Amino acid sequence: MTGQNPPDPRPSAAGWLPRPAEEIFGEGASAAEAYGLLTADVPAARWTEALTTARDELGCTFFDWLSAVDEPGEGFRICAHLAALDTPVRRLLLRTTVPHGSPELPTATGVYAGAAWHERETHEMFGVSFTGHPNPAPLLLPDGFEGHPLRKDFVLAARVAKAWPGAKEPGEPAEGGPRRRQTLPPGVPDPNEWGPLKGQLPAPPARPARGRAAGAAGERP
Repeated sequence: MTGQNPPDPRPSAAGWLPRPAEEIFGEGASAAEAYGLLTADVPAARWTEALTTARDELGCTFFDWLSAVDEPGEGFRICAHLAALDTPVRRLLLRTTVPHGSPELPTATGVYAGAAWHERETHEMFGVSFTGHPNPAPLLLPDGFEGHPLRKDFVLAARVAKAWPGAKEPGEPAEGGPRRRQTLPPGVPDPNEWGPLKGQLPAPPARPARGRAAGAAGERP
């Protein structure tokens, strides 16, 4: 048909970005907007370059926070929340992912000095190393602490060594009555398989089958 323009093969820009993410942050970058927040994902090799671009080209001069998310099977997703203090404020969540086997990323302190505290916390809680950090000293955890508490595979030893603080689990009767089946939250191992009581606890009692109890016809169980 005449008079129709051919479709534009170029990707469109997400949110308030002036151009597509790959043109701004380089090859391998992507961006999407949801719930009023623009999120851009970049390769780990372009992390500091992407932060510099966000600051100098996109006007995101305000650094809010930096942290990580443990994504099983993928790695640690490092997130930096930035903002351009316009009217209205434009927010950007810049993310990258490092593998579980070698969680290492260049420090962002050369671009945003405020990232220093957040990188120290992220290192302690997730075990991600930020090369070039000016002061990677411990921040929150006590001396001699082993492990990284916000990793999904971190064992919550306190829930094994110390029982629930109440005499009963929530919802159980104060005196007598059957106990409900206890479930272990993520990170809490079976105390009979890990901890000081390993192999010393009896097997949990079998639960009775559900259904109407046996009895005379018309008799309530």
